[in-house]
Amino acid sequence: MTANTDITPPVRVSIPRRRMLPTRRISLTVGILYVLTFVSIPTLGLYAPIKNNVGAFILGAGSASALQSGVLSEITVGLAGISTAVVLYPLTKRISQTAALGLVAARLLETCLIFVSVVSLLTIMTLRTDVAGTSRAALVTMGHSLLANYNWTFLVSGSLMPVACDLLLGYMLYRSAIVPRIWPIVAFIGAPLLLASDIAVFFGAYSNVSPIAVLAALPVALFELSLGIWLIIKGFKLTPLTAEYDAISQPTAA
Repeated sequence: MTANTDITPPVRVSIPRRRMLPTRRISLTVGILYVLTFVSIPTLGLYAPIKNNVGAFILGAGSASALQSGVLSEITVGLAGISTAVVLYPLTKRISQTAALGLVAARLLETCLIFVSVVSLLTIMTLRTDVAGTSRAALVTMGHSLLANYNWTFLVSGSLMPVACDLLLGYMLYRSAIVPRIWPIVAFIGAPLLLASDIAVFFGAYSNVSPIAVLAALPVALFELSLGIWLIIKGFKLTPLTAEYDAISQPTAA
């Protein structure tokens, strides 16, 4: 009696992977980008030696590596900021094309102004390393001028433009209800508060790094950071808008 050697190989069952929904990809990407816009917070400390005594910095005091690190972080913030509006656009244009385009334009202007401001800082670094034939007094004067240009440009790019961006985004989020409405409500409260603070800074009531200015910016910062974390963890709520977008955006099976 011979043993039966005909062994049937096991059948491999192919389980199709569950694809990430298009709206989930958008929410995850936008959430990461919003969190990434906070990498410039350390610049408050990195730029302190320059802001406290730009003349001494140009003449060789301190290290330039802190300035270089701060500039790289601000460039990252600018690119992440415009990317949030671009990635959101396919969805937000279904809520309000005017507001969606406005958000892209506002973010683009904000990014351009950030780049202009960091060029001033990079120029200060150039003065520090290439001073041939220039008097010390002239270098210090140019340094103060460039620092003033950075401070005023930062007021517009880092403080005024977020007012427009967050009002437009808050309007679209509130209207569509694709996230809990507590987030756009925070934006509606924080944006006017930040605008009032910017006006006060513009007219010299206090500086843009004073405790009052920092407190006025907290609600807007809270809105953007908490929204980013929410989008990473939870994503958009299931609504007719998101369901329709997922339905028309997913590739059909062959």
